[in-house]
Amino acid sequence: MNPPPQTPETGAAAKLAWRRELRRAVAAMPAEARAAGSAEIRERLTGGPVWRAARSVLFYAPRPDEPDLWPLLAAGLAAGKAVYLPRHVPEGDFYEAAQVRDPERDVTVGRFGVREPTTAAPAEGQNQLDLVLVPGLGFDPDGWRLGRGRGYYDRLLATFRSPACGVAFTEQMIARVPREPHDVRLDWIVTPGGWHGTGRSAA
Repeated sequence: MNPPPQTPETGAAAKLAWRRELRRAVAAMPAEARAAGSAEIRERLTGGPVWRAARSVLFYAPRPDEPDLWPLLAAGLAAGKAVYLPRHVPEGDFYEAAQVRDPERDVTVGRFGVREPTTAAPAEGQNQLDLVLVPGLGFDPDGWRLGRGRGYYDRLLATFRSPACGVAFTEQMIARVPREPHDVRLDWIVTPGGWHGTGRSAA
């Protein structure tokens, strides 16, 4: 993958170029490779101390081009964990964490066609969460994330004191994510090949 031009003055432009490149890279992955990669990520995640120690976890509802952690909602509930998903709040145009006790009952299709908790699901103070799982278009080994450009996750992450873990296919890892002042650094990135990041040991 050829890196787009990147200088401190062109962080936003470099992000746009990387978004195009990374979307193409993930779109080129066969469905079988995405499924296998997702399964390996789930195994790495649940096999580590970060997952075992977490009593409350904020998941995400995966898009087709993101690693699929959805089966872990049921696994988390079965293990006695409190499970949350982001929910859009139209008043203010931001996302909050809302609890899911029953994925069949408590989840609906929300903004951008992504599954999210219903309005009846209780919201939770973000600082009470033990682990936040974060999707994105690209990540680097130092814990920086490239999102989709709307800034929703950066604003959500800025409200957390919780450890945050990016979730990525190997094809989404790049040497250095272009940065802007609002970007939030993650503690770890988990991929099919292993763990990266700056937090305490997660493997």
